[in-house]
Parts: sequence; structure tokens; C-alpha cells
Amino acid sequence: MRVAKRRRPADVSTHAPAIALGAALAVVAVALGALLGFAGPLIAVAALLALAAALWALTSLEVGLWGTIAIITLLPFAALPVKIVFTPTFLDLALGAVFFVYAMQWMIGRRRRLVLTLAHGPLTVFIALAVFSFVAGKPNGPLTSNLLRQFAELLLNMALTFVVVDWVDSWDKLARVARVILLGGTGAAALGIGLYFLPESGAERALSALRVIGYPSGGVLRYLEDNPALAQRAISTSVDPNFLGGLLAMVGGLLAPQLLSRRPLLGARWLTYLAFTSVLACVVLTFSRGAMAALALAALGVALLRYRTMIWVIVLAAVVILVLPATSGYVVRFIEGFRGQDLATQMRLGEYKDALILIQRYPFLGVGFAGTPEIDIYLGVSNAYFLIAEQMGLVGLAAFLLVMLVVLGWGFQSRRAVYAASTADAGVDATALWLGAHAGLSAALAVGVVDHYFFTLSFQPAGTLFWMFAGMALAATRLARAQQR
Repeated sequence: MRVAKRRRPADVSTHAPAIALGAALAVVAVALGALLGFAGPLIAVAALLALAAALWALTSLEVGLWGTIAIITLLPFAALPVKIVFTPTFLDLALGAVFFVYAMQWMIGRRRRLVLTLAHGPLTVFIALAVFSFVAGKPNGPLTSNLLRQFAELLLNMALTFVVVDWVDSWDKLARVARVILLGGTGAAALGIGLYFLPESGAERALSALRVIGYPSGGVLRYLEDNPALAQRAISTSVDPNFLGGLLAMVGGLLAPQLLSRRPLLGARWLTYLAFTSVLACVVLTFSRGAMAALALAALGVALLRYRTMIWVIVLAAVVILVLPATSGYVVRFIEGFRGQDLATQMRLGEYKDALILIQRYPFLGVGFAGTPEIDIYLGVSNAYFLIAEQMGLVGLAAFLLVMLVVLGWGFQSRRAVYAASTADAGVDATALWLGAHAGLSAALAVGVVDHYFFTLSFQPAGTLFWMFAGMALAATRLARAQQR
């Protein structure tokens, strides 16, 4: 007689993955339903897209950098429609993903040695001085969650230079990052031109629709001297025309050597010329004189260092701007600025005078980032170098200038190695990449004479792009020297 065997109960552990998946789907469904019910479909879709982008960025450090660049150029001030102590921006999420992936690579052993350059020492000192000034200046103003977030973003921006230099170990990687910057910058320029020529009511509605992701609504368009009776200024999705002009000046500096490169990053040469024309036209429409002068200086540097033919491109662009009737007002405004006759220039000169008073009272370490200890002085000036001196004193300004001097000086000293690398490498024009990174960085430094966007806490995207360009310039120089050895 056969005895039937009793069936053993199924092991719960074998169904654990299915149970976990089901629980996760249930949580997502409930969260999505709540989001749709309380916030509406538009905000729900925006939140899902942001989550999908963040998860995609977590798959690769390079993808994270691409996402960071896309946000800086196309949606620099977008934020999640939720508040967690503070409102996270899209750029916060992208940068967080980049640093998370980078840290994981160290933890799992994929990275075992940090790549260093001559600029790493001065940059570390500059970061330490920024932290010291922030702590020392804490009594000068309220320590809000927003201030803490903005200062943390400043530190992440500067630390991004280390990540870029360590990650870029080939010309192909540097070329891919530069290509994304060119595409994003050209897209921002095209969007700015398109919105500029739309009827004002249509452009206002289109930009106000971004209010669901943290953008202002109503009164979005900008005019000369904030006077609607004067000319409109192009802003794209950058909120401020001067910020857009500075961003495009950096993109134009990176793009300028590609006009004469043997292997343009955008492929067809006509596409490269079209992109540069779009960037130049949008810079003109921003009426940002500082950005226009910075782009001209960057292109002139490219011409003097390598591509002499670029001088004719500069001359042609200058003649077109001087001759066209549509740009006559722009030329007049440029002349008024040099003479100090317009309101904007006079206000800047007043700010410079007030900044010098603050720096004279607190010359060494500045007053920090929270505020000022005296009511007759204020923190803020339309000059990046004065702003650094206000916040971190002349010691901090000297440290920053030393960092930039090392980046640009080391690059200039290595130019022959770069030219040799360009000749030896058959896939990428190393000279154009190296020149473009340094030209874009130089354009930002030139803009800093009349604006502060690349160094102020409230304009994180500008600072992120600035320190990314510094990392790209250092990486290009390091690659050329390593290839020479």
C-alpha cells in the first residue's frame, strides 16, 4: 500500500520578488492617483518625466552629465512642484544623480585613483575659504534653508570640476560632452529667437505655462531698462536676458573653433555655421552688451592662438551688426554704455562704488554669504570679482584668480602638445576642443566684469556651467600632455 506524500508548503522566499514588485506597483499607483487628484494631470506628467529623467541619469555618469547640460540650457530654473524642506530643482536632481553615481563607482572599486592637475590644489583652497567665509559670516544674516541649499549648490558646482577632470579620460568623452553643450545652447538660442518674434501675448502665455515647474507667471517678458515702451529683450527659458546672453557667450566660445575645424562636432559644416549664427543672433537680441563683448573677445582669442581666418569672421559679423538697420539701436546702446550715458551703466557704476566701500571695511575675509553687519552697506554688485571680494574678501578673490590663472596658464603652456595631439588623433579635432573649452571659460570671465550670474548663489545653473567648462579645459590640457608623454 502506497502512502501519499504530503506536499510541502511553498517557500515564501521564492515569491519574494513578485511580492516586492506588486507592493512597489501598488505604492506607485497610489502615489500617482494622489498626485493626479491633488495637483492635476499637467503637474503629474511633469513629476513623472522628472522621475524618469533622474532614474535614467542613475544608469551612467555620462547620462547624468548630459541631463545636467540639457537642464542648464533648456530649463535652468525648473523645479519640482513639491516642497521637502526646500523645493528641489531639476538641476539639483541631475547633479545629485551625477555625484551619486560617481560615489558608487568609488565604492564598488571602479575608481581607485583620483586624477589630479595643477589647478586642484588652488581650487581646494578656494573651496575651503568659501566654507570659512560662510561660517564666519553666519551672524550677518538669517540662516535659512534656502541659503543653505544655495551654498551647498555652490560647493557642488565647484566640486563638479574634480568629477569632470577625473571622468574625462579620452578625447571621445570630451567631444560627446561638448557636443551636448552645443546642441543645448543652440536649442536655447533658437527658442529665444522664436519667442522674441512671436506676438508678445503669445510669448507671454507660452512662458507663463512653465509656472507648473517653478517659473514665474505674468510679466515674464523683459524690456530695456524694464520699460515696455523700449525694445524687448530675448530671454528664451532663462528668465533673465543677461543670464541668457552670458550662457550663449560661453556656448559661442566653444562653437567658434568648430567653424574652422577639420572635423566639426556637429558633423556638417553648414550646420555648424547655422548654429553659430543662431547663437550670435540671440546674443544680439538679448541686448546684453557684456555678453556680446565677451563672445567677441573669445572669438578673437581663438583667432590669435590658432585659426587666423577667424579674424575675417569677426570682421564680417561686426560689419553686419553695424550696417543692418535692425541693429542700429543696438549699436547706439553699445556706444551709450561705453560713455556711461544710459541708466543701466549708471546704476552699475553706483554699485561698484558701494561695493568698494564694503570691501574697504572688510578687506581680508569679506562678510560671508548671509548678509552685511552694517545697515548702510549691502551685499550684491553687478561684477563677479567685486562680489567674490565682498563675500570672501581679497584673500578669496586672490584664490579664485589663482585658480583661473593656473587653468588658463597651464593650458597656454601646453598648446604645442595640444596641436600635436590633434595631428595624431584621427577621430577628434583636439585643438578645436581645447580652444573651445578655454574660449568659453574666458567668455564667462569677461562677462564677470559687468555681471555676476556665474558667481552668485541665486543663479546656480550659470555656476554649474562655469565650473564644468573649467573641468573641460583642464581635462583637455591633461589629455594632450598625457598623449605627448
